[in-house]
Amino acid sequence: MNFDFSEDQKFLAGEARKFLNAQCTTAHVREVLNDESKSHHDGVWNKVVEMGWIGTAIPEEYGGLGLGMLELCVIAEEMGRALAPVPFASTTYFFAEALKAAGSEEQKKEVLEKVVSGEVVGCYAASEGPGNPEPSKLKTTFDGSKLTGTKIPVTDGDIATHAVVLAKEGSGASLVLVDLTGAGVSRKKVSTLEPTRSHAEITFDGAPAQRLGKAGEGEDYHNRVLDRAAVLLAFEQLGGADRCLEMATEFAKDRYAFGRPIGGNQAIKHKLADMYVKNQVARSNCYYGAWALSTDASELPEAAASSRLAASEAYWFASKENIQTHGGMGFTWEVDCHLFYRRAKLLAVQAGSPKVWKEKLVSALERKNAA
Repeated sequence: MNFDFSEDQKFLAGEARKFLNAQCTTAHVREVLNDESKSHHDGVWNKVVEMGWIGTAIPEEYGGLGLGMLELCVIAEEMGRALAPVPFASTTYFFAEALKAAGSEEQKKEVLEKVVSGEVVGCYAASEGPGNPEPSKLKTTFDGSKLTGTKIPVTDGDIATHAVVLAKEGSGASLVLVDLTGAGVSRKKVSTLEPTRSHAEITFDGAPAQRLGKAGEGEDYHNRVLDRAAVLLAFEQLGGADRCLEMATEFAKDRYAFGRPIGGNQAIKHKLADMYVKNQVARSNCYYGAWALSTDASELPEAAASSRLAASEAYWFASKENIQTHGGMGFTWEVDCHLFYRRAKLLAVQAGSPKVWKEKLVSALERKNAA
């Protein structure tokens, strides 16, 4: 049995890497980081739209490429390596997947084609502050046509044109689609450790909205969206972790101290070896998640949680050890190490902290063992 990507998928990865190496360098990332007026890089985003990557896993009848989730996993890993400062994850992993999961045929045709063309930039609004957004705790409400409440933090919420919102409806919760450029919506940018992946506070005051799926089934849809997005985020983290290992290895070979490369020192060798092991463990879990995602397997909740946890640990560790390997230089603004550390810390808590995903993994294993 072959657990690796196909030759076509590897070719896609190679072409995506070439493109991003040329069109999305750390200089582009720093442009966003150093300019408080920027929430993302317009030039990079426009090129990503032109490449058609947003429609990778969107069916052809809705204007997408109709490839599949494995191909999207491949692209996600390359986007993670490049630290792409664009709303790709919010639009593709969350917004589009929510529409695919819960949207009606009419809603899909109306919105997904605009997503692929770049006319619609999406975000996913579930959080209302610290804690897991359970239906019993939601304060944002939907009365069948109007949305009221506040969501914070919302990734890319300041630049998105549309949002899928988890809101309380009756005794349960529903997913609703809302036009953020319409009436009853106000937004405020939120400062974070990682400005190249922007966040916002969005307040709805009777904003017109339409339900996705059936009333009261929002929690089930929400969990499904999170499981699917978790695998894709894990591939982004994996890409970043591998790039950190490459940076540390290159520096260890090139940096001389006392007449020899610092990579010859046992302490540095151990750092690099530990990074490699964690990255390989994360890759194994990500491949498990990719299989479950692409086949819509019953093991997806378990696979999503395991891939998310392993990738979060690997990326945080690799970004930290990359700084340490670079020594005093690694802590400076001029060296790119901190860019990966920032992204590692942010992605570790996006769509739920490691604690949340540990609880999800335990619950999934308990259900599996009870069956």
